[in-house]
Amino acid sequence: MIHATARPTVLCFEHVSFVRDDRVILASLDWQVAADQRWLVLGANGSGKTTVVRIAAMYEHPSSGEVTVLGERLGRTDVRVLRRRIGYSSAAMTAQIRPELTCTEVVMTAKFAALEPWWHRYDDADRDRAVACLDRMRVSRFADRPLASLSSGEQQRVLLARTLMTEPGLLLLDEPSARLDLGGREQLVSALAELTTDRAAAPLVLVTHHLDEVPDGMTHVMMLRHGVVVATGPLDDTLRADTLSECFEMPLRLDRRDDGRWSAWAERAG
Repeated sequence: MIHATARPTVLCFEHVSFVRDDRVILASLDWQVAADQRWLVLGANGSGKTTVVRIAAMYEHPSSGEVTVLGERLGRTDVRVLRRRIGYSSAAMTAQIRPELTCTEVVMTAKFAALEPWWHRYDDADRDRAVACLDRMRVSRFADRPLASLSSGEQQRVLLARTLMTEPGLLLLDEPSARLDLGGREQLVSALAELTTDRAAAPLVLVTHHLDEVPDGMTHVMMLRHGVVVATGPLDDTLRADTLSECFEMPLRLDRRDDGRWSAWAERAG
């Protein structure tokens, strides 16, 4: 049993596992995210990272265990309503957004956790809120432009703005820099840092397998390998060369620059 902490818990996994076609994708996992934390979920492809965040976003149900998000227990709540309180972005969800939508429409539809603006009614206050979110991510100048007309880095800033539309209680970002070039990645890291270093911002979970895209301000890390937790805890104590090497099953070196950014590389044989 997980013991309660003094800080409010926004996400709680208790003995959560996920099995598909007789394959264990996620082993029994106990995990808590507190209201003042920013978590990095790290691991190679196929390690279970995306499964963790999809369960947290209530797009997957665990095979066993209990999940509580923002005080609501999965299986005992209307997930369609609860998703409106979660800022969620993933490559799979992004692929479903029609590129002809304007940036304002892309952001605004998050109010109802929808993907198309014609499914619900929106008013001027909703549009103003969407533009304010775009402005926070420094892309409000594109408010009336189709999403497809923007660069990949600009599109990711719009999608980050979308996660902020409902003033969510939790942000879940699944590999947001996927398919970005170097310039786009750096723009994204800069935008992420504005959230991770803002104490007033919602708690955040960032899923990745690239340390060089991790912004400053992350507080905790969970490392997964083949669906099993390798290490978990405060980032400064837990993210080390030995735990990283175990996570990726190869000898790795690790460095942190003065600006808080990380780098990792394989040790040369011999």
